[in-house]
Amino acid sequence: MKPLLQTVVVAVSGSEASINAAKYGVAMARQYHCRLAAVYVVDTATLKELLLSRVFVEDESSEYESSLEENGKRYLNYIGELAEKKGVSVQKVLRKGAVASELIQVAEENDADVILLGGFESPGSPRDALSRQHREILRYAKCSVLVVKKPDVDLVYRRL
Repeated sequence: MKPLLQTVVVAVSGSEASINAAKYGVAMARQYHCRLAAVYVVDTATLKELLLSRVFVEDESSEYESSLEENGKRYLNYIGELAEKKGVSVQKVLRKGAVASELIQVAEENDADVILLGGFESPGSPRDALSRQHREILRYAKCSVLVVKKPDVDLVYRRL
């Protein structure tokens, strides 16, 4: 019988909730000896919408996309450092496109058993759009989805 957890994919957005989900993913990978992939998606789908609605001009959109890509690399490197400190290897994946569809695609490509998402942000917060993306992931993912809401995940990570 195949183990329940062989591959874990964690969505990284840079929010505190997503960093906690990544720490939880590191703990799962260490405890269950499974593969871990951290995914950051540069949301070019939303950037295109902003460009089409003339909120951005082409130069602003390109500049903002480059900035998001650099942020993504920085967050993925940070997750890599967190994993390395605990003796866990992590596959760092940077994608561009619609967040939900790219994350689901990475999960399918890696035959993931579970996708980890950071706990939902409060309604009306600046990251409320993330909740919409969470709903899409919950609806369309072919594997299980775990929303990490554990308040003491940092303590769990430190005790590894």
